[in-house]
Amino acid sequence: MKKHKCGWCVGDDLYEAYHDKEWGKPVYDDATLFEFLILETFQAGLSWITILRKRNNFFDAFDQFDYKKIANYNEDKKSELLQNAGIIRNKLKVNATITNAQLFMDIQKEFGSFSTYLWAFVNNTPIKNKVAYYKNAPANTPVSDALSKDLKKRGFKFVGSTVMYAFMQAVGMVNDHEVDCFRYNEV
Repeated sequence: MKKHKCGWCVGDDLYEAYHDKEWGKPVYDDATLFEFLILETFQAGLSWITILRKRNNFFDAFDQFDYKKIANYNEDKKSELLQNAGIIRNKLKVNATITNAQLFMDIQKEFGSFSTYLWAFVNNTPIKNKVAYYKNAPANTPVSDALSKDLKKRGFKFVGSTVMYAFMQAVGMVNDHEVDCFRYNEV
């Protein structure tokens, strides 16, 4: 018997694997949180499947998502990234990634970890929504509004409320699996 999955992923092997293994699973590791922050930054205005298909290229291009290295990228590295056809070659997003890496480390210094800072927005407990059909999931919420506002105040770029809500879904701060999806109670 085939397990029911959220409608957004059905029919694409890469999407289904991401859904089945990662999406909505709570993440507390700063390195992984930063990876998703980069990916969501580049996803802004594009489809998530576009980013998933380029994920390995991003991993290689951005030094395995090592925020300490990224924070120190120079003009030569920026130029190299903007010539890399394997990623999204958007100058504003490349610059934002470097700035966000620097600010990410500032948050680590202030809160002990980015995870501690981030999870405080949901009182350290994932929000479990009751989404019957994925198209009815919200695009943003008061929590994503607050997270976005605070990150922007700190100088982060490409962290609008909708982008932050997608980030929250990806890293399990909110469970928006459809209620009859086999992952709904697993995460």
